[in-house]
Amino acid sequence: MTQPSFATHEVFNQSPPFEDVDLFAVDRPLVEAVKANGGVAAERELSAFGKHWGSAAMAERGRVANENTPKLRTFDAKGNRRDQVEFHPAYHELMAHSAHAGVHNSTWTADGKPAGGAAEVIRAAKFYIASQVETGHLCPITMTRASVGALAMQPDLLARVMPVLSTRSYDPSFAPWWQKRGMTLGMGMTEKQGGTDVRANMTRAVRERDGYRITGHKWFMSAPMCDAFLVLAQADGGLTCFFMPRFAPDGSVNAIQFQRLKDKLGNRSNASSEVEFVGAYAERVGEEGKGIRTIIQMVQLTRQDCAIASVGLMRSGLAHALHHARHRSVFQKHLADQPLMQAVLSDMALHVEASTALVMRLCRAFDRTPHDAAEAAYMRLLTPAIKYWTCKSAPPFLYEAMECLGGNGYVEDGILARHYRESPVNAIWEGSGNVMCLDVLRALSREPEPAMAVLQSLAADTTGLPGAGEAVAFIGKTFRRADGERVARLAVEKLALLAAAAALNGVSPHSAELFAATRLATNHASMYGAVELDSGDVRALLERALP
Repeated sequence: MTQPSFATHEVFNQSPPFEDVDLFAVDRPLVEAVKANGGVAAERELSAFGKHWGSAAMAERGRVANENTPKLRTFDAKGNRRDQVEFHPAYHELMAHSAHAGVHNSTWTADGKPAGGAAEVIRAAKFYIASQVETGHLCPITMTRASVGALAMQPDLLARVMPVLSTRSYDPSFAPWWQKRGMTLGMGMTEKQGGTDVRANMTRAVRERDGYRITGHKWFMSAPMCDAFLVLAQADGGLTCFFMPRFAPDGSVNAIQFQRLKDKLGNRSNASSEVEFVGAYAERVGEEGKGIRTIIQMVQLTRQDCAIASVGLMRSGLAHALHHARHRSVFQKHLADQPLMQAVLSDMALHVEASTALVMRLCRAFDRTPHDAAEAAYMRLLTPAIKYWTCKSAPPFLYEAMECLGGNGYVEDGILARHYRESPVNAIWEGSGNVMCLDVLRALSREPEPAMAVLQSLAADTTGLPGAGEAVAFIGKTFRRADGERVARLAVEKLALLAAAAALNGVSPHSAELFAATRLATNHASMYGAVELDSGDVRALLERALP
């Protein structure tokens, strides 16, 4: 018998999935920013990466990994304490694909030295692309890469770790790190009574013949499935950084006891924990009492990744919104042809284009820091400013992207709801907005001449752009005020906007002029689309964003 056909069951006027695309090649602002910052030779490699991560298969892995969240297995079947974290296979597949591409280690040589060239820019482009598909698994990827910066303060330990860390293999087995094909590292600094104020940490480290034994409680320790962690604890000489492996040197499970996994707003595929150390074995990294100086080598790199991931999330939001608008008809026209929607999408595209240029320019500074004092000053001053602006921009931007899709954007069937839940973590992790502003002020007070030289360089790079001269004067005047901390957010945001205009001017001068006119010459409205752009500029911005 023929089943009746119901017209209400037909699906039409919906956009197809934004999948099976080259996430590098379709992103002209990214292609141009990579080229402008020294990464042009890697275009074929990045296109292959973009095709792979833009596939429907990778999108499905991201969805499944977030719907099947990690589970803590405190004991094995016989009652032995194991403290293992169990993941869905999709999570392990994402980790393996990132590791195979070197996202966790390609900025270092096999012996732990900076790789040089455009390694930071090229790796950042991959990180930016991967973040558009699944951001949670990038937490241990970030920390593993960044840990080398801290481990370099203890050369003998670095020499032992790098043969395992430098491979492009992912090995999820629960075994001592020295027996594995590849390894990941996490970090534990935050305690209940201190939070950002890590000097208030109460975890204790006692020196013994074979290393240190650490006792204490970490309120938030990231990625508990890692093979080792960099943690801060109070030793006799003061706050010190330590390398704490999951297994002690004799092969026994180290006394790292997870109390629970955190129930987070987003970042669901990734595990975060509350943990107790009950005389856990650890090795010192750097000198006793120099823990903050040691760990900051790692923190600068994780802050860099927070900024890159936030821009990647915004890029994904823009791409999905624009793709949907080009396929969705309303009032007898495609959404993308409606003037008001064009105003919104083009303003969003301008924001993402500037943000992309800015983070790639920052990564160029990281590439050049070892042999260029001016780039090192740029990196130190602008890393916190760029993290502040990009990370705090992401949540409202992604809300706007969801609204472009209407109800389809709000439901969990699509990726934008997950992106929205994911986005706040980058602003909170590794220093909230106020901490970033204080770090900019600290950089200015410690190195006033190099910092002012950076500001002068930005002034030169934005000469002739609308509002740039006034922005430079405002920043210089505000940072010299005695009550600078009170108005630091205003000055730091303006500094980031100026740096974005400068970076974009080196990639697309016309886009830089539009950005400066709408962000520096005037205060940008609180809503996207509340600017007036020429219709030709609107079309050009949208075509650059997604052909």
